[in-house]
Amino acid sequence: MNSIIKLAVLALGMVAGASGAMAAGDAAAGEAKVAACAACHGPDGNSPAPTFPKIAGLGEKYLLKQLKDVQSGERKIPEMIGQLDNFNDQDLADIAAFYASKTMQLSGAKAISVRLNNGEDVDGLALAHDVYRAGNADSGVPACMGCHSPTGKGNAPAGYPALAGQYPEYIEKQLRAFRAGERTNDGETRVMRSVAKQLSDAEIKSLAQYIAGLKD
Repeated sequence: MNSIIKLAVLALGMVAGASGAMAAGDAAAGEAKVAACAACHGPDGNSPAPTFPKIAGLGEKYLLKQLKDVQSGERKIPEMIGQLDNFNDQDLADIAAFYASKTMQLSGAKAISVRLNNGEDVDGLALAHDVYRAGNADSGVPACMGCHSPTGKGNAPAGYPALAGQYPEYIEKQLRAFRAGERTNDGETRVMRSVAKQLSDAEIKSLAQYIAGLKD
């Protein structure tokens, strides 16, 4: 677990150090550039269905990185292929600033029962509460709130996204993708891949529901 925490600290420093190279975004200018985005993600970044993630309030630095990664092909999302080809760096910065200025709507958590690897059925939300706030010392999973904050609001200056209120289906999909190595744009430090590979199916499903209901 200590090695994972060290990776997270290193990643934070790397993100902060790279911030100066990013263009400053203008939210007002970005509003005029998101017409095509609204069809899937909603006019304010709150998508109407879990098929597409909510991107409102994720944090400007995180959003800009994801936009750049999608544009370059580093993060492969079939639905996004070609969508950003005609945008320059300033356009992407403005779009990131616009969506970062919005507030994510709460999806809400649903009660869930999950089966642990030992065959025991447990309350998923209670399990996720413990993992999110204290980690799992037995498997080496650090507390999620170390990077994403106790309320799931993330750490915008460091580039760690807000999670609270996101669709549970999307959270589960991303955790599984990181665990399987299908999503790899968490940097050379592999913070999310290092964490996700230690998570069980029960923990992933439970965390997805728990995070969807986090709020101030």
